[in-house]
Amino acid sequence: MSSPAAPPRRRGHLILDEEPEQDVFYGEYGDLRRDYLQEHKSKLWMVLVNSGKLADHLKGVERMAEQRMDTLLPQLMKAAGVTEELKARDQMAWVGLVNNCRARADEIILADLVYV
Repeated sequence: MSSPAAPPRRRGHLILDEEPEQDVFYGEYGDLRRDYLQEHKSKLWMVLVNSGKLADHLKGVERMAEQRMDTLLPQLMKAAGVTEELKARDQMAWVGLVNNCRARADEIILADLVYV
């Protein structure tokens, strides 16, 4: 009789047979961070997976990104001159400025929290 097979090992590290669930939604920024870690930071990805800290890390990134957006967007809107007066006077200009500010805030968050 043969003995039970030991888990596969490579250079002293366990190799996971299954990847963490890909269908779990961590929020927009959490999911982007997960994809970035898998594709570009494989060592950090494996450390987080093997230590069981991946979900907490992704939830933390999402939480920080939401807080940053809540702080940054009003500042950018104020600097761009987005006001209720403008909204009443020219809604299309107001929408364009708000969308621009949101895109700028999104780029800052991606650079600072997700793609690092």
